[in-house]
Amino acid sequence: MTQCSPASVWSPTGTAMLKITTMASRAGPRAAGTDGSDFQHRERVASHYQMSVALKSEIRKLNIVHTLIWVLMAAQATVSQLSLVSHKVVASPYQWEYPYFLSIVPLVFSFLALPRNNISYLVISMISAGLFCVAPLIYGTMEMFPVAQQLYRHGKAYRFIFGFPAVTVMYLVIVIAVQVHAWQIYYSKKLLDQWFTSTQEKKKK
Repeated sequence: MTQCSPASVWSPTGTAMLKITTMASRAGPRAAGTDGSDFQHRERVASHYQMSVALKSEIRKLNIVHTLIWVLMAAQATVSQLSLVSHKVVASPYQWEYPYFLSIVPLVFSFLALPRNNISYLVISMISAGLFCVAPLIYGTMEMFPVAQQLYRHGKAYRFIFGFPAVTVMYLVIVIAVQVHAWQIYYSKKLLDQWFTSTQEKKKK
């Protein structure tokens, strides 16, 4: 009795053998020349790509909020320094605000890193974020604490921004900025891990 291989079947007449080449894989038909052994690798690559896209999207949103904060603070400093309006309307900036203007540095490097998956720029962005974003905010919290304490205990304020106590406004800015920068650094670290993993996968292949 003649046997046929799993990839071959006999015709109904039994006189000719029809060879059927199957190209099945878990994902459906695969390209000729592959045996499906690279399926897991391709799945990992797709997963890394999707995660990278999602993280980039979150970082871009945070960068936009960071930009808005920076622009508003720069506008306050410009209006105050050029005396465009009375200091009773827009108070002069606190000391911590000036070093915070350098937070434009990590912002620029972050924007530059995302389109081309530039690891070096992303690392620079993360390090400079700690120096130029987080550090000035910590200093600002300490600088304004006595003023906030005086406002809380005695209800007295000497600096105002459009009628609101400047210390209250700037503490609100700090609260928002801290969250923005914390998430920026967190998502950047996750994205960096994804890029490193993808690089290692390519080297192995």
